[in-house]
Amino acid sequence: MLFAAQIATAHKALANLDLAIIGVYFLIVFGIGFYFSRRERTSEEYFLAGRNVGWFFIGASLFVSNISTEHFIGLSGTGASSGLAVGHFEWLACLILLILGWVFVPFYLRSNVFTMPQFLERRFSRQCAVYLAGISIIAYIFTKISVQLYAASVVLERVAGWSLWKTAIVLVIATGIYTIAGGLAAVIYTDTVQTLILITGAVALTIIGLHRVGGFAHLQTMVPASYFHMMKPASDPAFPWTGIFFGAPILGIWYWCTDQVIVQRVLSARDEGHAKAGTIFAGFLKILPVFMLVLPGIIAYALFKDQVSAKPDYAYPTLVLNLLPTGLVGLVMAALLAAVMGAMSSVFNSASTLVTLDFYKKINPSASEKQLVNFGRVATGGMVLLGLLWVPFIHLLSAQLYIYLQSVQAYISPPIAACFVFGILWPRLNGQGAISSLLVGFVLGAVRFVLEVLDKSAHYQSGAIRWIVDMNFLHYAIFMFVVCTIVLVAVSLMYPAPDRKKLAGLTFATVDDKMETIDATARPQMAKETGLEHAMNVVFTLALIATVVGLWIRFR
Repeated sequence: MLFAAQIATAHKALANLDLAIIGVYFLIVFGIGFYFSRRERTSEEYFLAGRNVGWFFIGASLFVSNISTEHFIGLSGTGASSGLAVGHFEWLACLILLILGWVFVPFYLRSNVFTMPQFLERRFSRQCAVYLAGISIIAYIFTKISVQLYAASVVLERVAGWSLWKTAIVLVIATGIYTIAGGLAAVIYTDTVQTLILITGAVALTIIGLHRVGGFAHLQTMVPASYFHMMKPASDPAFPWTGIFFGAPILGIWYWCTDQVIVQRVLSARDEGHAKAGTIFAGFLKILPVFMLVLPGIIAYALFKDQVSAKPDYAYPTLVLNLLPTGLVGLVMAALLAAVMGAMSSVFNSASTLVTLDFYKKINPSASEKQLVNFGRVATGGMVLLGLLWVPFIHLLSAQLYIYLQSVQAYISPPIAACFVFGILWPRLNGQGAISSLLVGFVLGAVRFVLEVLDKSAHYQSGAIRWIVDMNFLHYAIFMFVVCTIVLVAVSLMYPAPDRKKLAGLTFATVDDKMETIDATARPQMAKETGLEHAMNVVFTLALIATVVGLWIRFR
C-alpha cells in the first residue's frame, strides 16, 4: 500500500447510481414535507409540531440542525491544518446540551412559550424580547444562511463540478418548499432521515480513509504529534485551554440553550422526560463529528499533503473525490445535501416563528390560528427569498470572510448568555439591567468585529486597539461576559426589584410559585417526567459525562 502524498483529482462527473441515490434522498424529503403539510392546522402544530415529538426525533433534529456543510468544510479543514483540537467545541457541546436539558428546559416548558424572546419578555421586558428577536433574525440571515450556502458551494463545486449559483438556488428553493409546506414537524422528521444519511455517509468515508492510511496507529506516524493532543497552552493563538474551558461554554450556552433554532426542537417534546432525553441523545451524537469530520481532515493531510496544505478547506471534498467508489459518492453527496438542507430548513422555520409570534402577533393580537399559520408560511417564504438574494454574493465569500462570519457568534453571545443564566438564578435582576447589559454587549461586540476587519488593511499601532484586536476571540468572549454581567447586576440594583408574582416559574427561587394565566385559551402545562424517565435520564447523563471526560483524557 502506498502511504506517500498523492496527487488529488480535481472533480468528476457523478455516475448514474450516485445520481439515483441523490434522487431517492430528495423524494424522501419532499414526501415527508408534503405529508405533514396536510396535517398542520394550528399555530402550535405548525411551529411546535403539536408538542408531541419523541426523544429520538428531537435528538436527531438537534444534531442535524447544528451540523451543516460549514462543519464538513471547517472541521475537516481545521483538522487538516492543526489536528483534533477543534473538536473541543463538539465535545463541550455534549455537556452544554445537558445544561439545556436539566437546567433550562424545565423553565421553558413550564412557561409554555413558543420562542426564546417570549421567555425573555416574561422574565425581563418587551425591550429585551425585541432585541433578541431582532438580533437573532439578522444573525440567521447574515451568518447562518450565507455561511451554509458558501460551504455547500465549496463542496459541491469541488466534488461534482456543479455550478455554484445554480446549486445554491436549487438548495434554497428545495429546502424552502418542504419547510413552508410542513412546518416544524416536517423539519424534525426530515432531520431524522438526514441524520441517518449524514452519519452513514461520513462514517463510511472515515473507515475507508483509515484503511487507506493503514489504520489509526499508522496515521499517527504520518502527521505531527501535536495533531492528536487537544490540550493546548494558554498562549496558543487558536485553541488556548483557558479560552476553551471558560470562553467556549459562554458561546455554547447562547447557542445550545437560548437560540431559537435549537430550543424550538426541545419545546416540541411530548413531555419533560422526552425533552431531556432528546438533549442527552443529541449529546451522544455530538461525540461523532470529531471522528467523522475532524479525523478525515487529518487523513486528507496525510494522503494529499501538498494540495490540502495549500487549501485546507478542500480536505473533505478531496477525500470524497479520491477515495470513494461509485455509489458511496452519491451517499456522501446526499449526506452533504442533508447537512445543508437540514440546517437551512431549521433557520427558515425558526426565523419565521420569531417574525410571526414576536412581531406579527404583537401587532395583530386577534389573529386566528389560520392567519398565524399562513403568515408563518409567508415569513418562511420571505426567508427563502433572502437566501436567494445571497446567491449572487456567494463567490465573494473568501475563506477569510468565512472565519469572520463565524466569529460574529462569539461577539453577540456573551450578553444574551448572561441575561438567561443570571435571569433564572437571581430574581432581583430586572428589565432595565437586562436591556442595558444587552446593549453594552452589542457595542463591545461591534467594536471588536469592526476593528478586526479594518485592521487587515489599516494595521493599527495603538496599544489599546491592538489589545482588543489581538486577544483570542474566546478570551474576548470571557471579557464581554464579565462586563455584561457587571452591567446587568449594577443597573438592576439601581431600579426596583420585579414583582415576584410576575416571576412565577421563571427563576429557581420562584420555580414552584403558581403562574398567573392571562390567556383563557392558554395550553395546559406539559407533563413532568415520570420516575422511570428520570432514572433513565440520570443514567445516560452520567454515561455521557464519563464518555466525554474519558475522551479528553485519551486525547489530552
